[in-house]
Amino acid sequence: MVAGERSAANTADDLVRFITLAETAHMTDAAALLRITQPTLSRTLARLEADLGTPLFDRRHGRLVLNASGEIYLDHARRAHAELEAARAQIADLRSPSQGTIRLAFLHSFGVAMVPQLVSGFRAREPRVTFELSQFAAGTITDLVLADEADLAIVSPRPTTGAVAWSLLTVQRLALAVPADHPLAGRSSVHLSEASDADFITMHPEFGMRRILEERCAAAGFRPRITFESSESFTVAGLVAAGLGVALLPMDRNPLLPAGLSLVPMSGPAPTREVGIIWRPDMALSRAVRSFRDYAIAQSDEAISS
Repeated sequence: MVAGERSAANTADDLVRFITLAETAHMTDAAALLRITQPTLSRTLARLEADLGTPLFDRRHGRLVLNASGEIYLDHARRAHAELEAARAQIADLRSPSQGTIRLAFLHSFGVAMVPQLVSGFRAREPRVTFELSQFAAGTITDLVLADEADLAIVSPRPTTGAVAWSLLTVQRLALAVPADHPLAGRSSVHLSEASDADFITMHPEFGMRRILEERCAAAGFRPRITFESSESFTVAGLVAAGLGVALLPMDRNPLLPAGLSLVPMSGPAPTREVGIIWRPDMALSRAVRSFRDYAIAQSDEAISS
């Protein structure tokens, strides 16, 4: 090997070691996470700094603090490592293009129709791909994607963090859910301000529909008086049907909705909610994950154009 040349594997290892050292700011802690000896990690850093011709860290009270050169190198190291991982995933795909497991998270309400239809349609094309499905609140789902515990997630509303990528799948009309004998039942539409004095039944704070309710009520000029909270939209619908209050729900003629419930379409500002698919743009997605993501987006495009 010519002096100064290093294999691609060694280069990738050096990137991981540097990134880990930058994130922990401590030689001993980084070595433990990497499962290598501290002298090995020290030699890696010394070699890297010698190659670059400049120190990358300042030593302060036993900790390593990135200097200006280190900050620049860390930014490029992360991108280089992501590209190498993407190449590794694509090469692995060539060996087994029709296999893989997709970790898909989604809101509970999407488990009745949307997710089963997408999974069924995709499996007809890629029968050897398997799925690990999980259902949580919108905030939890986003955290799962960020923690690399889910590859993709179908969620509403759009997450506020810029750390995940988002693509729109569908737009759902919102409705004010009221008991069948409520004065607003049977109306062709209703402005949310007309329910400003009502008792509201809604989801717990970590759920997407709770955020949508609070945003829409604020736009209508009032703060909702919440009397019941639940983690299931069908429980919310059941409580409304029992005459215990009103709720903001998707305009969905779902057969699982209880009798005695009337869904009145919303009018006024933002009478819809967006449903989309999210993923981490800095992660190397397998072919199976990329294929399902693209399939879901294509199904959305077909529905919009039809």
